[in-house]
Amino acid sequence: MTLIKSISGIRGTIGGKPGEGLTPPDVVKYTAAFATMLKDSTSGRMKVVVGRDARVSGPLVGSLVNATLCGMGIDVTDLGMATTPTVEMAVKELGAGAGIIITASHNPWQWNALKLLNSRGEFIGASEGEKLLQIADAGNFNFVSVEALGAVTFDDSQLQKHIQRILELPYVDAKAIRGAKFRVAVDAVNSVGGIAIPELLKALGVETVDELYCTPDGRFAHNPEPLPENLDEISRLVVKNKAHVGFVVDPDVDRLAIVCEDGELFGEEYTLVAVADYILSIKKGNTVSNMSSTRALRDVTEKAGGAYFTSAVGEVNVVARMKETEAVIGGEGNGGVILPDLHYGRDALVGIALFLTHLAKSGKRCSALRASYPDYVISKNKIQLSPEMDVEDILNKIALKYKKQPVNREDGVKIEFGSEWVHLRRSNTEPIIRIYSESDSGVKADVLARKIIEDIREIIRM
Repeated sequence: MTLIKSISGIRGTIGGKPGEGLTPPDVVKYTAAFATMLKDSTSGRMKVVVGRDARVSGPLVGSLVNATLCGMGIDVTDLGMATTPTVEMAVKELGAGAGIIITASHNPWQWNALKLLNSRGEFIGASEGEKLLQIADAGNFNFVSVEALGAVTFDDSQLQKHIQRILELPYVDAKAIRGAKFRVAVDAVNSVGGIAIPELLKALGVETVDELYCTPDGRFAHNPEPLPENLDEISRLVVKNKAHVGFVVDPDVDRLAIVCEDGELFGEEYTLVAVADYILSIKKGNTVSNMSSTRALRDVTEKAGGAYFTSAVGEVNVVARMKETEAVIGGEGNGGVILPDLHYGRDALVGIALFLTHLAKSGKRCSALRASYPDYVISKNKIQLSPEMDVEDILNKIALKYKKQPVNREDGVKIEFGSEWVHLRRSNTEPIIRIYSESDSGVKADVLARKIIEDIREIIRM
């Protein structure tokens, strides 16, 4: 059993002993800690929005979350099954003080988690996360008396409001999409995307939708992370049914992968690239992605006359940098698209609407659109270290060795070699350095990674 407590939320496998898995006492403990933190920072009655993906454990965890919040004197608006971006938008839509999303994102079905939102519908920051963990460790919760208990109300209207907001965006052209007469395949891994994406496609005017694993029963038919090794079935379905494009989302619908009409993958890194290219053709401005994302976003941004900025890995860091730089679009290379004109959160639904508009207006096949972008390949590696090794010292020495190159120390060490780069990040949970490298071919990216790994081994031998 596993329970991971971090500033970004509480996640773990369901069951086991308290403190070793995500058990009912753990759900109550961390929900009460969040409620305590919220009540410490505001006065008067508060409302929290709660939504969940389709995991089998969702109703159990959701009932515990709702009851705990009510026991702390907080009212709850329960959205039931809802995508992560829908919950994020609902927090602002309903004027709530916070939100809780019950989802373990791309983790297998045995997992679940509490993801915590502030009053802006954005993930809480590092300082708030640290405070939450301190409150939970202290366990000094003050539940209210019976006359002050919170109440639960149910709201199933937020998905339609989310879709309507997408349709109202000046960048989304439902008429063009309808005129293109697209046939679209969808793999929603039997979670909430199976509800949300068909509804969105219908609203956009897509008449023919081939559904794969769109029954929201939480029994994931394959590994739910939208990586190439998990997408064979949707690729075959696209080719078999002669679909123009296929869309794949993770269980909470904040990551989007795309399959071209020939069954080849568009590339999760290129979801953001394509959508950003389209947005920049209409609205000039800056873009942001994290340091481990493809430089193709930089290429299309600079070609459009904008400036590209990087952030530390993590959605909350991307959002902070987007606000600093007034970026018109940003996100992460895992298929996460963030459009500030809608909200500051990764949103696969708006990603689908923008991509289909781009595809319709381009008049190209999906594969031809992908071929129009710079072609880079990222190699992902890691090196295992002994527990006693000083990882920070190793990173410092790597940075010093390559001091004549552009070096960024915001999040580990990122070194640029012309159009190539390598990014080294330490693991927060084990003695590992993760090494991401990018070049214009997989072979070159692997060579660059092996060179840095050998540098690390030389430092260790010194």
